[in-house]
Amino acid sequence: MSHSPIRIYLDNAASTPMDPEVYDYMRKFYCEWAGNPSATHAHGRALRSALEEARRTISGHLYCKPGEIVFTSGGTEADNLAIRGAVEANGIAHIISTRIEHHAVTHVVEALEAKGAVTVTYLDLDREGRFDFAQLEAALTANPGCLVSLMHANNEIGTVYDLHRIGTLCKAHGALFHSDTVQTMGHLTLNLQETPVDFITASAHKFYGPKGVGFLYVRKGVKVKPILLGGSQERELRAGTENVPAIAGMAFALDKCYKNLETKNAHLSGLRSYLLSKLNNAFSGILINGSSDPATALPTVLNVCMGSGGDGMLLFQLDLEGISVSGGSACSAGADVGSHVLRGIGVAPDYAQNAVRFSFGMQNTREEIDWVVAKLEAIVKEPVAHGG
Repeated sequence: MSHSPIRIYLDNAASTPMDPEVYDYMRKFYCEWAGNPSATHAHGRALRSALEEARRTISGHLYCKPGEIVFTSGGTEADNLAIRGAVEANGIAHIISTRIEHHAVTHVVEALEAKGAVTVTYLDLDREGRFDFAQLEAALTANPGCLVSLMHANNEIGTVYDLHRIGTLCKAHGALFHSDTVQTMGHLTLNLQETPVDFITASAHKFYGPKGVGFLYVRKGVKVKPILLGGSQERELRAGTENVPAIAGMAFALDKCYKNLETKNAHLSGLRSYLLSKLNNAFSGILINGSSDPATALPTVLNVCMGSGGDGMLLFQLDLEGISVSGGSACSAGADVGSHVLRGIGVAPDYAQNAVRFSFGMQNTREEIDWVVAKLEAIVKEPVAHGG
């Protein structure tokens, strides 16, 4: 198998390329602006003004108060702060979640459970990654005042949950509701005045911004205990000098995504449907992991099984052909234990090893999709069987 003269990047759910306009916007903060945003002199005040402008930009798109946005180093820190901070500040003894959350959630929940701080209910899931609301309500009834942590859309299979319905149920039972919205931020709209969620999280590199910066939304009045000590920044919820260039870049990137949301999502969903159509024409029995209904699936993600058996080298073979895709979360790369998400929705190991997550970005084209399918046809020579 020859090496490809080109490279095609279809792993945007792991990280999007930074928008050149975002990079250009950030440069002035690195090159021209000196000071610390906590300083009271003119240099510090200028940075503080830029910091608060970024906060206003983000909160404006989410219909929340600027003071409800806490800047962090990314989605992982934001999830940790929300879950650990809420448990410690509110004396929470029980958490309701699923086994297909991002590891930034599951590992925190498991650690709290292991040290006896909480007990946990894991909701049962169907083949599309959905839970039964009756089971959620029963768990809420049995554990009043608990914390519910359910992501907005799964990062591996793209299934979208109804945050308003979940939040309404949580509120009726006095539970706090945390949702990891890292995959949906900049792609789906959120109105936090109307959606009863107490915490949401975001990471800039998922919506064409810089790596190493994100934020946590904390609804006003909800108690959180900080996990980083050493300063009074971010309303004393996150110690450490704020990364103003990255924060400004994040706000710029998010603003651009939401201002161009309709055009952007039409392009992304068009690529998703085009690839699925091409795969169905080229192979028999493609198995979709996650929601088969585009209305309840992220436009950025398509996860499919290319059949059972084989040597499990499909991703490696695609990489040799110049195609960057994944089999699951990049945060699990090298663990060699397979996708916890696919296990969680009942995909048989024989199929899971041939699963491919294609995730789309604004830079991708239909011509790239054609190239990918042609290479898959050369690699996957046997007819694909039904199953899973």
